Amino acid sequence: MLSIEGVTLAYGDTVVVLDLTLEAADGEVLCVLGPSGCGKSTLLRGIAGLEPLQGGTVRLGSVDLAGLRPDERGVGLMFQEHALFPHRSVADNVAFGPRMRGVAPRDIDQRVRETLDLVGLAGTGDRQVDELSGGERQRVALARAIAPRPRLLMLDEPLGSLDRALQTRLLAELPDVFAELGTTVVYVTHDQDEALSLADRVAVMRAGRIVQQGSPSELWRGPRTPFVAGFLGLEHLVDVQVEGSRIVTPWGEFDRSVVTDAGAGPGPGTAVLLADAIRLANRSSPPRSFEFALAGAVAHRRFLGDHVRLRVETRDGRTYAVPVWRGDVPEPGDEVELALDPSSIHLLAPDPDQAE
Repeated sequence: MLSIEGVTLAYGDTVVVLDLTLEAADGEVLCVLGPSGCGKSTLLRGIAGLEPLQGGTVRLGSVDLAGLRPDERGVGLMFQEHALFPHRSVADNVAFGPRMRGVAPRDIDQRVRETLDLVGLAGTGDRQVDELSGGERQRVALARAIAPRPRLLMLDEPLGSLDRALQTRLLAELPDVFAELGTTVVYVTHDQDEALSLADRVAVMRAGRIVQQGSPSELWRGPRTPFVAGFLGLEHLVDVQVEGSRIVTPWGEFDRSVVTDAGAGPGPGTAVLLADAIRLANRSSPPRSFEFALAGAVAHRRFLGDHVRLRVETRDGRTYAVPVWRGDVPEPGDEVELALDPSSIHLLAPDPDQAE
């Protein structure tokens, strides 16, 4: 439904998005995930027609958007800063888009009521925006972007200004809103938890380019490079040596056929331990696939509600995060043994800047 081909965007001589190609299917939720300054927001502005393209094309279905004004594109964009009219009512803010699109006045009130109900703000139309809480303003901004019934809905860091409790609440509600709309959504964020929980597909962006894309499970189980692995929150990256069919690691040597592999070449390389790679071995019997043991001591533990997260320092000076879900949890200073599953070791290809 959305096709972006070879798009380049720049501010003066500074190129922000470079030769980027990306697609989103009809009704798909596509999350563009990347650090601040990588070009995510500029990409949205280019699609919306708020920034000129220096190259490439953007299409909605069969329609090339080049030359169309922002209000002619059928695109809804929710800005990170909301951009609401502060001294107008909630209903006036939500009605703005349909009114600009030429919706009949007799239909606008119904559209406003339906949209406010969809975002959980039924009955608030007469309230003033400057009387609302931060979470309520966030919902009004979403309602205003949705009200014109855009073919494409784009959200720029929509939860970034909220406290954690509100983020969690809205994150749980947004999938239902998107499903009810049935429209294509492009959701920009720097938060991997948002992207992995909301998206049908995630596109990881770095320095103006898409470096990997796939379903949340595909990215979580198969990051391609150290940058992608680190940005997804997979913290255990280690140096390894690839020698033919063998991999030499800090925990011993493995046959390359045992581990998962993103295409590492021979010689020095990097591997990541996937989230389920390490368990405590001396508190319960580990699965048979956990064949290798590491001795260490608990340096720190943190209660996280449904589990406890241990920081274990091994005898070689490395530190590993280990989840413990139930049972007897070791105290800081306790000696423990970690069990390692070789099939959850993932060999990474070098980042492009490392390979050059």
